[in-house]
Amino acid sequence: MKRTIFRRCLVIALLLCVYPVFVIGFTWSHVLRSEWKGGRHGPLDAYRHALASATVSYTLGEWAVSLTTWACEWGGKDSHQMDIHNNRIGAAIGSRCSSFRELEPAVRQAVLQGGTSAMGPDRITWLAPERWHDGKLW
Repeated sequence: MKRTIFRRCLVIALLLCVYPVFVIGFTWSHVLRSEWKGGRHGPLDAYRHALASATVSYTLGEWAVSLTTWACEWGGKDSHQMDIHNNRIGAAIGSRCSSFRELEPAVRQAVLQGGTSAMGPDRITWLAPERWHDGKLW
């Protein structure tokens, strides 16, 4: 009995460690090859947030993106509001995709249709270029 409980706990702990590595690895493999600028507060930042959120939403559900956003994006800064907005859009994209292969192209298209201080609940947004920090990716 104790051995079974231990094994179950070990499997759960392993999954909790592996899943974030999968999401981060998938996201950064695309971010590092991207042509976009604005690693912080720009289009590249928006792409990173939306892609990670789409991945989590597709694999676990929008609830997981909401929980992660609540835990990580607090404060009233413009950049946090931008991240919350782009996480929400990424989560919606992930929930609409019917296959994992659709995630990145759908997010890429959303970023292409986005803009600086984009208005609207379905448009990816980022801050003005003078607020970007290209040398920093997080």
